[in-house]
Amino acid sequence: MLQRPAGALSSTPEQLARRARRAWLLFAAVALLIVTAALYGAGLYGRTAEIGTLAAQGRTDANLKVALLRAVLESPRALPLLLSADQQVRDALSQKNAAAIDVLNRKLEGLVSGTKASVLYVIGADGLAIASSNWREPISFVGNDYRFRDYFSGAMQAGTAEYFALGNVSKRPGLYISRRVGDAAAPLGVVVVKMEFDQLEADWREANRPAYVSDENGVVLITSVPSWRFMTTAPLAAPKQAAIRDSQQFGDAPLVPLPIMHAQALSPDVSIVHAVTPGGSDAQYLSLSTPVPSTPWRLDYLIPAEAPIAAAVREMRLLALGVVVPLLGLAAYLLWRRQSAQMRIAAEQAARTELERRVVERTEDLSRARDRLQAEITGHRNTEAKLQVVQQDLVQANRLAILGQVAAGVAHEINQPVATIRAYADNARTFLDRKQTGPAEENLGAIAALTERIGSITEELKAFARKGRTAAEPVELRGVIEGAVMLLRSRFAGRLDALVVDLPLPSLKVMGNRVRLEQVLINLFQNALEALDGRDDAHVQVSVEETADGVTISVSDNGPGIPPAILKSLFTPFNTSKEKGLGLGLVISKDIVADYGGRIEVSSGDSGTRFTIHLQKAA
Repeated sequence: MLQRPAGALSSTPEQLARRARRAWLLFAAVALLIVTAALYGAGLYGRTAEIGTLAAQGRTDANLKVALLRAVLESPRALPLLLSADQQVRDALSQKNAAAIDVLNRKLEGLVSGTKASVLYVIGADGLAIASSNWREPISFVGNDYRFRDYFSGAMQAGTAEYFALGNVSKRPGLYISRRVGDAAAPLGVVVVKMEFDQLEADWREANRPAYVSDENGVVLITSVPSWRFMTTAPLAAPKQAAIRDSQQFGDAPLVPLPIMHAQALSPDVSIVHAVTPGGSDAQYLSLSTPVPSTPWRLDYLIPAEAPIAAAVREMRLLALGVVVPLLGLAAYLLWRRQSAQMRIAAEQAARTELERRVVERTEDLSRARDRLQAEITGHRNTEAKLQVVQQDLVQANRLAILGQVAAGVAHEINQPVATIRAYADNARTFLDRKQTGPAEENLGAIAALTERIGSITEELKAFARKGRTAAEPVELRGVIEGAVMLLRSRFAGRLDALVVDLPLPSLKVMGNRVRLEQVLINLFQNALEALDGRDDAHVQVSVEETADGVTISVSDNGPGIPPAILKSLFTPFNTSKEKGLGLGLVISKDIVADYGGRIEVSSGDSGTRFTIHLQKAA
């Protein structure tokens, strides 16, 4: 039990109240000081711990990027070494006759196609390129003078050289690796391989974390942020900048410093910086720097630090509050208990009547507070019930909207096979009337195949409605085109002569799914034929072309073209110029092509419309 304090006997309730106020003011000041110190210390600890975590993770990522960069570099480095000892290279440099050079051109062309190199070329001792892997192209290096390039002079003097520069012909940046042919006393020329890092930079960009490689002068060579290329990590001295410009190493690049500032060094290779990325604002990053072995380069890797550090600081401060606040609450409770005991002892000395009156008043206050609380609880429950009803209505409305889209898509996609089935059924009935069972069986077999096709379409569209995605696989493009034409043959009987198809070779394959790609072509063929309905000179041309990036399929017609108002929103759902059209065919076609990494382009005018499908070519 609590002991009765001796001082309480001589203290009145008013005196105890004044002491209690002073004690609570002091407690509040001490508690505020403790909370402030705890928040500051927790924030400092959380920031330090999170920076350490980010640095450890960043070092791992940076080391992986360096390893990948070295792996990309090692393969092309072997080519100049091997070619410098190749007899055909020596013969072309020593003899310089057309036959030897032609043999060397073809050899370099074959070698570059099987490696990751951008171009291979051989330079004579006079600095003129005599053979190149791109000898067939308009930007061929053959005949160009490379005496001014450091990789030529360096290889002629030291035997080998590596030089990163902007191509003076191709205008594309890359690393030039060169090696002398012949001994230093009587050099025959130099073998050069140019390596570009487009794929490496693309892989880096997928991480959404800026990374860049700079040379010994601090000039950015390889970067996941294209606009940072040929910027500098620090301002260049005027003589050094003039020397770089005179060498034409980086063309007319301005060589201005990167938009990275306010560096706070945490260790020799780790610092906190502020950087402005393209399309973004000033943000805080953790910068890690590491050398690239076997090169004079350094890799800098920026990790977004503002949000993670803020989250860590917030988490540690919440944890600190979770510890400090209960302790302060316990202390407040003990203080309050002590003061309450003193007040109770003092109150016992007062009149019993006054005490009872106060108890009654307090009881009434609690009753009113209880009544108000019960009313608030009832109101909250009613509001919650209304919110649940509204939420259920919204969910039902959303389900109905999705159901309408899927039903419209299914109706549009199976309309073509159903029309073809109807034509085949009519033909089969005619053949049976004529007692020609053979053609009738063929028509019935075609109907069975088309019903399977409808099943496939509905499965595909259900997968589309579930936001699913059919895995891409190598598909023979010729079979896809022939299948689409077959499905349209019955529907456009007598008008299909207007469709002229230049079928590709059977060996040409693209990445996708046969059924879904046939859906795309059927939509485009049908739109073109319907646009030409009633024209005597109707003509639809379908052609296939292999490009460096993949395969393009062009569908051109000589119709009246697409009205500008519809062309602006051609790929918007339910946008159509047809009386009975749903406006979903081109939308679905665009989504199917996009699923397999492709795209659809359209151009239209008074002379006709042209749709171009870009697909990825299968390896």
